[in-house]
Amino acid sequence: MSELARAVFGYATLMGLAWLISENRKAIPWRTVIGGVVLQTILTVMFFKISFLKTTIAGLNDVMQGLLMATKSGTSAVFGYLGGAPSPFASSGSGSSFILAFQALPIVLLMSVISALLFHWGVLPRLVKLFSVLLEKIMNVSGSVGLSTAANVFLGMVEAPLLIKPYLDKLSRGELFAVMSVGMSGVAGSVMALYAGILSEQVPDALGHILIASFVSAPAALAFSALMVPSEKGSSELPVNIQQVDTNSFDAIVRATSEGLQTILQIGATLIVFISLVTLVNELLSWLTVEEHPVTLQGILGYLMAPLAWLIGIPWDESVMAGSLLGTKTVLNELVAYIDMANLPSGALSAKSQLILTYAMCGFANLGSLGILIGGMTAMTPVHRKNILDLGLRTIVAGTLATLSCGCIVSYLIH
Repeated sequence: MSELARAVFGYATLMGLAWLISENRKAIPWRTVIGGVVLQTILTVMFFKISFLKTTIAGLNDVMQGLLMATKSGTSAVFGYLGGAPSPFASSGSGSSFILAFQALPIVLLMSVISALLFHWGVLPRLVKLFSVLLEKIMNVSGSVGLSTAANVFLGMVEAPLLIKPYLDKLSRGELFAVMSVGMSGVAGSVMALYAGILSEQVPDALGHILIASFVSAPAALAFSALMVPSEKGSSELPVNIQQVDTNSFDAIVRATSEGLQTILQIGATLIVFISLVTLVNELLSWLTVEEHPVTLQGILGYLMAPLAWLIGIPWDESVMAGSLLGTKTVLNELVAYIDMANLPSGALSAKSQLILTYAMCGFANLGSLGILIGGMTAMTPVHRKNILDLGLRTIVAGTLATLSCGCIVSYLIH
């Protein structure tokens, strides 16, 4: 099977799965579905094949290095050698001097502030509205859904819907599902540099690829959500304006710093809990052995997700390893999965497989994020509480299928 045929087969299979579990196959808005696939494909090809865009994306790696160096200067001043400053004593070499909490997570603070300033200065609102119009014209979605989807490229799954809070109550069930699914298919701008820093040695130009993934997964999520929960537009097609939330730049910095700190604490706590739980489950499974190898949660997930890994272009001999990472991303979260991929032994996955997985795992579709999404959405629109709870698990499926579809397209473009 050629690379193109395999990519098409993989993508078609993912769409077939969404169609099979559709609430109402007769009501599927095919213009939205086809428009989403076409837009996703065109955007991905443009980013990979147009020289100017490729150079721009590659240049983002230099931006990331600058952000990391700037953050290191701050963490070194506050945390000393724990934050990256020279050690006051000789290292024994028996362990790593890299400390995630003090050297990597603080990048979230800087990214949160930069995002807030770009938003306050009007840069992000212009990009969001441009992408929103593109989605409305091509995919025939309402203005509110288009705006929330466009904002999700840069903001988080709860922050983006806040921009359309006055219209949330008027969304139809299908539109509500679309907004939630798009949130599950991307990652917040505040954590992009963190993920890129983790993957920098395995994936060249990691920040650029993560940013591309956020762009191209958005129309894909709209397409898959339209397949799974189709509906007519609600009464939310009123003109939506992006409101400023900060009075000045200093106000934006202070607010974003506070929000970034909460994000860091949440990430750190989530890592501790989930990694501990995985270790506990593996301890409980340790009494089971298969061919003298102890059974682990990662191993079980690897075999379960291996067919999906193959569908998106991973070679079969690497599919169990890749499936394990996809399972970790779904059951735990994408950060743990990226850390696990970065810590794999050299040669465990090819460079192509690691790039495919960078796209396939770049989304919040996991059980932990679902709790955050449900909590945030029910607070913003109590009217839709029943729908939000009913659609919750489906958003994980839609978000996962969207990111996997990105892997399918990328697998062909880098063959």
